[in-house]
Amino acid sequence: MIPTPPCAVALVGDRDDAITAHRALPLALADAGRRLGIALDVEWVPTDEIVEATRLERFAAVWCTPGSPYRSEDGALRAIRHAREAQRPFLGTCGGFQHAVVEYARNVLGWTDADHAETAPDAARAVVVPLSCALVEMRDAVHLVAGSRCARAYGVARIEEGYHCRYGLGATFRAALEDGPLRIAAVDDVGDVRALELGGHPFFVATLFQHERAALAGHCPPLVRAFVEAVAADSRIARAA
Repeated sequence: MIPTPPCAVALVGDRDDAITAHRALPLALADAGRRLGIALDVEWVPTDEIVEATRLERFAAVWCTPGSPYRSEDGALRAIRHAREAQRPFLGTCGGFQHAVVEYARNVLGWTDADHAETAPDAARAVVVPLSCALVEMRDAVHLVAGSRCARAYGVARIEEGYHCRYGLGATFRAALEDGPLRIAAVDDVGDVRALELGGHPFFVATLFQHERAALAGHCPPLVRAFVEAVAADSRIARAA
């Protein structure tokens, strides 16, 4: 029997082991792969190396990681666009969530002036804005939308997750989601958006919370497991084709 090659996963971000989530990410993927019997080839891809989408062609999936502002915002946005348009499984957490919002606003909604208030505080159209209450090293309740990928992954309607962020979804962008394929997948107690997912895509989920941190306590994060399942399924389809 010819052995199945491992599924290549790109961790897009500027690795820094001082960032808690960066220590957790490889552990979460390794644990999910081991539990599912799926071999993974995980590589950190610095944002400033992504000057062309071809840098990501060998990867079956993309995870845009926490740790913004990135060394290259354009590189992060290019990676997210590649995953969205090439139908590669995508997961974004914290900064990855925020930049998935910017990418979608610019390249799907056509809002070329859409920006992130962290790097462009005077932007005319900030789609990512400061949270009314910063969530730095905090845990908070998350309510999962019935029928969403997030709800299916967790198997419950309410969870509690950890955060390390100061920025979230702007009201103008939320209003634009009413009729589009990018849907709200989770909110907090007051209805503020905490996760988004894209319909018509093999797997495209972005969360403001850092569920990957559960791996540091020896737990397999449900969304990471669902992501790895999608990566494996997508790779099997590609090999069959």
